[in-house]
Amino acid sequence: MPHTDLERRLTDLIEQHGVPGAQVAVLTGGRIHDAAAGVLNTATGVVATTDSVFQIGSVTKAWTATLIMQLAAETLIDLDAPVRRYLPEFRVRDETAAAAITIRQLLSHTSGIDGDLFLDTGRGADAVEKFLPAIADAGQVHRPGAMFSYCNSGYVVLGRLLEVLRGKPFDEILRERLVAPLGLTRAATDADAAILFRAAVGHTGFAPETGPQPAPVWALPASNAPAGARLAMSARDLLGFARLHLSGGRTADGVALLPEALVREMTRPQVEVPDIGYGTHWGAGWQLFDPAGSGVFGHDGSTIGQNAFLRIAPAAGVAITVLANGGNAFALYRDLVEDLLWEHAGVRLPARAVPPARPEPVDAALVSGRYRSAMYEHSIDVDPDGRAWLSTIPLTPEAALVSVPDRIELLHLRPDALIAAHPIRGRHTVYGLIDGDGPAAARYLHTSRAMPRQP
Repeated sequence: MPHTDLERRLTDLIEQHGVPGAQVAVLTGGRIHDAAAGVLNTATGVVATTDSVFQIGSVTKAWTATLIMQLAAETLIDLDAPVRRYLPEFRVRDETAAAAITIRQLLSHTSGIDGDLFLDTGRGADAVEKFLPAIADAGQVHRPGAMFSYCNSGYVVLGRLLEVLRGKPFDEILRERLVAPLGLTRAATDADAAILFRAAVGHTGFAPETGPQPAPVWALPASNAPAGARLAMSARDLLGFARLHLSGGRTADGVALLPEALVREMTRPQVEVPDIGYGTHWGAGWQLFDPAGSGVFGHDGSTIGQNAFLRIAPAAGVAITVLANGGNAFALYRDLVEDLLWEHAGVRLPARAVPPARPEPVDAALVSGRYRSAMYEHSIDVDPDGRAWLSTIPLTPEAALVSVPDRIELLHLRPDALIAAHPIRGRHTVYGLIDGDGPAAARYLHTSRAMPRQP
């Protein structure tokens, strides 16, 4: 693949979608091809290059899961054991749930913890350690194992488990057991390390007259590092990690970092995901898009104004990533990765959801009400014409940094789903309706997080 062609396509698409800067990398035939375009910071105009580092956000969870699997390989943990076997101090508000939650449930986002708690416990090496007592009052959105509900806090608990069993801070474990053995040279576990590279700055908002603006802070609190708050790297280095999962857990030099059986276990479906455009299932760390067909898996990541997308097609030995620092990053991902996956792996991504041309009226009895997560409160009301309107109130400082419309129209998509009438940052968000049937009110509004209906 000519470098110039990849760079040209990326340049055209970031301009089309209002993305300040981005990288793309493609692993095919055992070789990595990469390109960069745009700027790292619109305030400084520093040019994005292929050796720049972008935050990978929640793609970090696949790294954390890999480190957990290394513990399993050494028989230091049992994935199906309660977390408390290894972390007796683990607490959430529901004592019955706290005693029952397993390591596998944390890996697969089925623990039920109300999990978007971005608690600032300082920047020291003990930030993850301090997080554990700070979530003792975390709520429970469903009983452990009942369903999928994306949970950042659960991955911080996994990070603390690693610290206890390895006897070192999470960032040190990450560097020693993955970054260094994989030979990655453009990876930073915190801001102090990132400043040594050309580091991308996130951009938020998307006013037509100004475009995306630099975010007021670089990263989320250090306590959430195992969930994806800080890790930054080049697209090429991210594919160095992807290569590990394409090669049965071995480095490019043939060193085994993880047994092949546990590599496969990470992509074995653990739970079905609601049909909201978020993949079909979740594995033990990976997002699964077509486990019974192409086998494509990966992960997405979002931090404050930065986005990462990683897709791996194991049958073809292909991995593709796009890293971006603002704008309509999801539209950039779809337009670029969709074509690249077809070109290099012969794989089509699932069709994206779009609003119906003639939507049915929305059932007010089914959807009207308030739904709450740790970060947002959503209110849905339905007017006499059967048109539904969603109002969103941010509940945390982190949520307030993410620019979302105060009020949007939702349309009937299916009996169990609504869809945003207009795209936001490049996609029509789908809102799943869980445990609602006919005249019964939905118990949850699901947007990867299961948000319970409020009394």
